[in-house]
Amino acid sequence: MASVPPAQPVWQDSQSVGTGPQDPAHPGGFWLRIAAAMIDGVIVGIPTVIVLCVPAMVAHFTGDKNQGLVDSAVVLATVAVLVGNWLYFSLLESSARGATLGKRALGLRVVTSQGRRLTFLNATGRYFAKFISALILGIGYLLAAFTSGKRALHDFMADTLVIRSR
Repeated sequence: MASVPPAQPVWQDSQSVGTGPQDPAHPGGFWLRIAAAMIDGVIVGIPTVIVLCVPAMVAHFTGDKNQGLVDSAVVLATVAVLVGNWLYFSLLESSARGATLGKRALGLRVVTSQGRRLTFLNATGRYFAKFISALILGIGYLLAAFTSGKRALHDFMADTLVIRSR
């Protein structure tokens, strides 16, 4: 029985390792990642503002007579925003393109440290690890400016790389 060779890393689509922009020697730079995060912030921010305005409208139209309804609307809106953001980042980063819309716009993609496509579970872990990067005053994000491979704390925790795809 013949053995099947392992799948090629995603950066080896049509190029040899070390010669093209998709290889891990070409990480997505800090400023590119910041710009991608800003684009993604606008993309998820608009629906977030809309969803979070619903409790304010409920409060306005019901007044103080139905505080339980307002509290329920706030909780529901918050859960919807958290789930929506998690799904946006995890589904897109584990997709065949391996990138959110902001990363795609700037020619970046997220891969495992072995160059493989992220699984949904791996992308989910990376998403929640971002909370730790942010929790320590953003220093976890700032690591991407100073580490080899331009990796942030959440990249180390999830064993991922952000690479240039073009």
